[in-house]
Amino acid sequence: MKFDSVMPVRLFSGAGAVMANSRVFAEYGSSCLILTGGASAQKSGALSDCVAALEKEGIRYRVFSGIEPNPQAKTCLAAGKAAREAGADFIVGIGGGSPMDGAKAAAIYAANPGFNEPDIYTRRIPAKALPVLLIGTTAGTGSEVTGVSVLTLSDTGKKKSISGADCYAKASFCDYTYTMRMPADVTLSTALDAFAHAAESLMASTSNDLSALYAQRAIGLLREYILAPAAPEELTEAQRESLYAGSIYAGLAINITGTCFPHTVGYYLTENYGVPHGMACIAFMPALLRRAKKYRPEQLGAAEEALGADAGTLLKTLSGKISFAFTLGASDYEAARKQFSGTIKNFARTPGGFTAEDAVNALQCFSADFGG
Repeated sequence: MKFDSVMPVRLFSGAGAVMANSRVFAEYGSSCLILTGGASAQKSGALSDCVAALEKEGIRYRVFSGIEPNPQAKTCLAAGKAAREAGADFIVGIGGGSPMDGAKAAAIYAANPGFNEPDIYTRRIPAKALPVLLIGTTAGTGSEVTGVSVLTLSDTGKKKSISGADCYAKASFCDYTYTMRMPADVTLSTALDAFAHAAESLMASTSNDLSALYAQRAIGLLREYILAPAAPEELTEAQRESLYAGSIYAGLAINITGTCFPHTVGYYLTENYGVPHGMACIAFMPALLRRAKKYRPEQLGAAEEALGADAGTLLKTLSGKISFAFTLGASDYEAARKQFSGTIKNFARTPGGFTAEDAVNALQCFSADFGG
């Protein structure tokens, strides 16, 4: 029986969670910077609710709306500077994984005015950081509950994560109603990301009793959508709530275990071919399940039980949801071999272990299974 875990984030869940708990914002100061990405913060209603809560508590605010998908570290550095200039006591991140991860990084940059872009990777952990509060608007990343922020380096264009006690939010407001207006393509990619989190966590060598409970609960909440023959254009409110809750349970799982190789190798597809993150991860689900069958059969069985279907049915269903209009070639394999050499945590926790050559093989299998 093992259930080692740390999850210091205060969670406020359910419809209307932001306004019902407006007093929480006042606990962290009298001025804040709100970080958003594209239009989701506005369209979802989350930004207006946040502003109303801040005004109710007499808190000054400024909005920084420049966080891009796959957030650039240099943009987070600029957001940190904006927070200092605004005299912000805390930062609120509103949106999907990118604004929430960006808020975590901006909070560190804001509290460390001497930092340049790469310094966030060599900081003493935990670094000084402004308090961060998060309001999620997508059902996928689980950033609300993880101590991780995934950033893109401007000089290389490569994604690289930071983690530690300074990357946890102080509080997260988990209101599924903000996901009601998500477009079908975003709903699909984020749901696939959440499912990948749950599956990878359950198969990871770092899995324990508590993470397994979270992962299986996540799979159970996500299965109706994942096993649907095609991604539905419209979802009921109950279905939206299940997807969002599933993403949070999956986030709780990976907060204990971390992810496996699909997340790392999936970056190659995102960085070089613009594949949305969730689809990039799920593209390697066949390879992960093959390894689980060989090295972690008990955990694979637990996943199938939670899903209510076997691995073959799952893969057939997933292949009907994703397609790619490109095929990788020799230059991709050589670049990946170089990129994934060395020690990589996600590889170490993959069933049976994982190497750069395994990554090349996974990319070759991806081309055979999904390439255009």
